[in-house]
Amino acid sequence: MRVSMSLPTHDWAACGPAARQAEEDGFDAVTANELRHDPFTPLAFAALATERVQLVTSVAIAFPRSPMIVANQAWDLHAHSKGRFVLGLGSQVKAHNERRFSVPWIAPAARMGEYVEALRAIFRCWEFGETLAYRGRHYNFTLMTPEFAPPAQHLPLPPVAVAAVGPLMLKTAARVADSARLHSFATRAYLEQVVRPQLAAELAAHGKSFANFEISGGGFVATGPDAASVQEAAEKVRYRVAFYGSTPAYRGVFDLHGVGDLGIRLNALSREGRWSEMAAQVSDDVLDLFVARATYDGLPEAIARRYGGIVDTVSLDFTPGTPAATRRATVAAIQKIPRSFRGFHS
Repeated sequence: MRVSMSLPTHDWAACGPAARQAEEDGFDAVTANELRHDPFTPLAFAALATERVQLVTSVAIAFPRSPMIVANQAWDLHAHSKGRFVLGLGSQVKAHNERRFSVPWIAPAARMGEYVEALRAIFRCWEFGETLAYRGRHYNFTLMTPEFAPPAQHLPLPPVAVAAVGPLMLKTAARVADSARLHSFATRAYLEQVVRPQLAAELAAHGKSFANFEISGGGFVATGPDAASVQEAAEKVRYRVAFYGSTPAYRGVFDLHGVGDLGIRLNALSREGRWSEMAAQVSDDVLDLFVARATYDGLPEAIARRYGGIVDTVSLDFTPGTPAATRRATVAAIQKIPRSFRGFHS
């Protein structure tokens, strides 16, 4: 199993050293999310400080950005990292698109499919000199002049990952992307019964397989050096489960386990602004559906039980001050868990 670590995106000065430490500890990738901060710039600092680890946006919100702008950012990060960049994209939900980003919410799965196809067309134009002639329902790119075309990289084109929750976006990811970045709001049963069958069918329909298609995420990890630190991490996850569970679009996960009424209660609390009361609604039984939790010495077994055979990459963050020997041994033990993914197509 592959292991990734999230960068401290709030502190650019810390991103390079953190990425270098992750590389020394044996991590396969470092990621940058888009919550309070931009996800691209921290990876630039990480790229210049490392030589091996992949650099992944996890994820950049697609629709507020033109594919051409994103293509430029991805191209530069891929070039300066010598081919280690993976572009992770997400659609976000309707309210955030319309009310936070002021962009229309139109057929998100179909639009995401075109978004990735447009990126591929732009990349092929720059790398192979193909005429840029992408025409779709949502995006059209038909102009590229030498002054605006970066030079060929002579590297494999940047892989693209798509964040997916519902069936349409899962199918889109399998059809056009190289990876599905699953939402943390997922359980093993949901991955086994809903996610993987849908991905498998769509991959097969397009002559693809899990050997070259990465599945990342799909739950939480709560860990630490002792029981108290594990419990502290689990309480943070409890809030995240409540927060995500309040979103109607994600309620199918609760429904699968017969606790759909919990989602309704959480949504009502969120609408009333009672955010601090939401975590208490999530029982330990529900929490354990979403999280692999154990101290460092038991974490590989907990991750194998929660994710083994269904996920290729998990995210792990160590408590500050964890000894290097513990970090490296834990990462190495997790990497021994078998996975389907063998690498992206060149």
